[in-house]
Amino acid sequence: MMERLAESRLDSELIFNGKILHVYRDDVKLPDGGTAEREIIRHIGAVCIVPVTDDGNIVLEKQYRYAIGQVITEIPAGKLDFADEDPLAAAQRELKEETGYTARNWQKLGIFYPAAAYSDERITMFMATGLEKGEQKLDSDEFLDFFEMPLKEAYERVMSGEFVDSKTQNGILKAVNILGGYDII
Repeated sequence: MMERLAESRLDSELIFNGKILHVYRDDVKLPDGGTAEREIIRHIGAVCIVPVTDDGNIVLEKQYRYAIGQVITEIPAGKLDFADEDPLAAAQRELKEETGYTARNWQKLGIFYPAAAYSDERITMFMATGLEKGEQKLDSDEFLDFFEMPLKEAYERVMSGEFVDSKTQNGILKAVNILGGYDII
């Protein structure tokens, strides 16, 4: 079944070779034998974290996102430092750097592709509980504020459309489901 839908690469040309992403123009053979051109972004991968405090708050960040020209609310996240980096180690590092928090408990919530139509970026999501506060240590090019919000309120902001970041929407919905579903909301 899947083979009848698959495309195969005929040729690939590197268009842009950046620090974080690489853009390729690929010629592909379509399932019906025709050909098409695909523009693909290759990305090393990333992690995101849904940090939940003992009293049921979620730790969120406000950060300016240049690509969309807005300050938005997000869960902590970051890219892998190298291709084979352990996603859990990356998640632990990113949570500590961005918020100062460490966590006693980590639960993998899954893997998702935020833009599968044109990118191979793969994000591994974790929930972190048993949080302990520490000192924030941002990278030199990071500027963000972090804060806590009741998980119920975060859920309401996802459902109202106020939270526009896809990993944040995904993470909050998963956390609500895991931590009690309708009893929380």
